[in-house]
Order: sequence, then structure tokens, then C-alpha cells
Amino acid sequence: MTTDAREKTLVVIQLTGGNDFMNTLVPYTNEHYYDARKKIVIGQNDVLPINKTLGINNNAAPLKRLFDEGKVAIVQGIGYPNSNRSHFRGMDIWHTCEPDRVGSEGWLGLAIKDLDPKSENVLTGINIGQGLPRAMSVAGVPVTSVGDLESYGVMNKIEQERLKERSLQAFKDIYGQAIGSGQVAEYIGKTGLDVLKGADLLADVASKYQSSIEYADNSIAKSLRDVARIHFADLGTRVFYTNHGGYDTHANEMPAHPKLLTDLSGAISDFMDDLEEHNAADDVSILVFTEFGRRMRDNGSGTDHGSGGGAFLIGKNVKGGLYSEYPSLNPNDWEHGEDLKHTIDFRGIYGTVLDQWLGLDARPIVKGEFEQIKPFYI
Repeated sequence: MTTDAREKTLVVIQLTGGNDFMNTLVPYTNEHYYDARKKIVIGQNDVLPINKTLGINNNAAPLKRLFDEGKVAIVQGIGYPNSNRSHFRGMDIWHTCEPDRVGSEGWLGLAIKDLDPKSENVLTGINIGQGLPRAMSVAGVPVTSVGDLESYGVMNKIEQERLKERSLQAFKDIYGQAIGSGQVAEYIGKTGLDVLKGADLLADVASKYQSSIEYADNSIAKSLRDVARIHFADLGTRVFYTNHGGYDTHANEMPAHPKLLTDLSGAISDFMDDLEEHNAADDVSILVFTEFGRRMRDNGSGTDHGSGGGAFLIGKNVKGGLYSEYPSLNPNDWEHGEDLKHTIDFRGIYGTVLDQWLGLDARPIVKGEFEQIKPFYI
């Protein structure tokens, strides 16, 4: 149960594919970076310096603005021991906090269970997107999944049923291979997983929303606008989840990655401005994470799966700055001779958010005690 009477909200953004942290927070004065990265590299004139050694990729200028305003905590070197390079297994570990076995319960699903132990509100946890992320999956815990808020109120019964079938099939396809089709079927049966659960409560949300903020026409901007719409409707949602895809940049990284950063940082900036306009910024924090970083050396066209990535905590009540340590770029310190070593365990950052922001006991959720940071003004 929560220990804080004030109801705070967490928005989680998953960067699917493995964001290149070195080309996001760039070590623009480090010779080892330029020695390792021959082609997939950010020049010194293409960063927005935050100190004498690190700078934010200039394609993420809106993120730099928020950083300068003291609203962005950058968690450097986030990861876990023996990082798994498989997308599916890597993301599964981040979703369940179970690096040594295949877990069956998502960390946010367990958080939602603690926030609403009697499952009285099907909107306590909302996923913006198709299907249901593993992070929110716990048998018996209802979570509403919203694919397109704009059309929620105008769908007929046949369209609703088709959407439900597509989402359930997507869930089965994604997780059946990992945890077995029987367990997936059991989960769906116990939870009553229904992408339209709570649809009646959300039907009028889009039409009632008013804002002067003009979000961009891209997927992450639309998702965060939907988060804002639902949050402003005051329906009791405590955990929002969405994802931004395209970060698996094995090839064509130089044209692709800058656009991803532009879209992401612009969407977050607009969302923060929207919160301020609606006097709703005090009790919302954003966690941005990805399943792993990329390797030190590029492959000529992109970068391959690595470790030692980065995460971001963003909000009005976030103490902006750098947290943990940027992994050593010295080749003598590379893990397996090619990777950045992690400097803080992701479970400690989850614990930070659970304990300090949502007021929950993190230990049973993250499966132990891990080093936390102090990024909140509370």
C-alpha cells in the first residue's frame, strides 16, 4: 500500500531496441570515444555541452532545455551484471527484475497491485499502445490498454471486438514463446485482459481535452498527448506506460537516431508544457529506459547490442543533474573487451521510483535491495 497520502503519477517510456546512450549523452572531449567510433559518432560541434566532458546530442535540444531548467536527472551507466544482449530476454529482465530466471510478474503490475489491492479501478494502470507490456502483467491485476484514444468513443461493437482479438493475439505471440502458451492463456483468463476494459470511462476523454500545446505528428507525441488527456480527466490513473520504437540501430544509425531523439525530446517537452498549462506538473514524473546500450565500436553503419546504457527521470519535482557515473571509456575497462560496464543496477532506479515517488515498498517488487539515488524534491 502507499505510504504517501498525495497521489503521485508515474509515466514510463520504453525506448525499444536499445538506445545508443553514448550518442545521446556524448563524451565529446574523450579520445577513447572518437577512437572507437569512426563513423557513428557525434562531433564536438554537434553537442549541447552540460559540462566540460559531456554534452546532449543537439537533436535533443528540448531535453537540454528541460535539463537547464533542472527537471532532468540523467542516470549514467544503468544496467545489471552479465547483461543479456537478446532484445526479448533483455527486455524481459527489465520488465520482471528477474535476470536469473524467466519471471512471471511485471514490476509495474506488482506496483499497481499495491496501489489498488482490491482492483477497484481498472484505470489505475494504463498502457498507451497495442497489447500489454510484460512490465504491467500480473495475474489478477487489471490493466487497461489504449491503442487509439481518438477513436475510443466512436467504435462500434464489431470494431471493438476486432481490436480486442488483435491485441490478445499480439500478447500471445509475444509472450507465448517465453513463458508458454498455457501460462499466457491462464494469465488472460485470470486477469480478464481486455483492451477495452474501461472503454466506457475513456470514451469522452479525447473530446473534453483542451490545450494550447501543439504536439507533433509522430507516434511518441501522440502517445504522450493521450497520457495528458487521460491524466487531466482525473480518473485515478497512477501508472502510465508507452513505448517509442526504432532504437535497434544496427544499420543507418546516423540518419535514424537523430530523428528518434528529436521526436522523443520534443514530445516530452510538449508533455511537460501541457502539464504546466493545466497546473498538473507537481505530481507527475517520467522514467525513460531502454533494454541495453550499444557497443563501444561501431560497425560502419550502426552499432550492435551492448550494455551500460542510460535512463532519464524527468519532472518538476525531479532534482536535475547527473547521477551515478559515466562508464569508463578506456579500452582497458571495457566489459568483454567491447562493452561499457554498468555503474548502477536498474533495480535500484526502479526502487528509487517505487519507494520515493509512489510510496511503495520496493523490495518485494525488485526482488531485493539495491543502491538508490535521491532525485526527488520530496
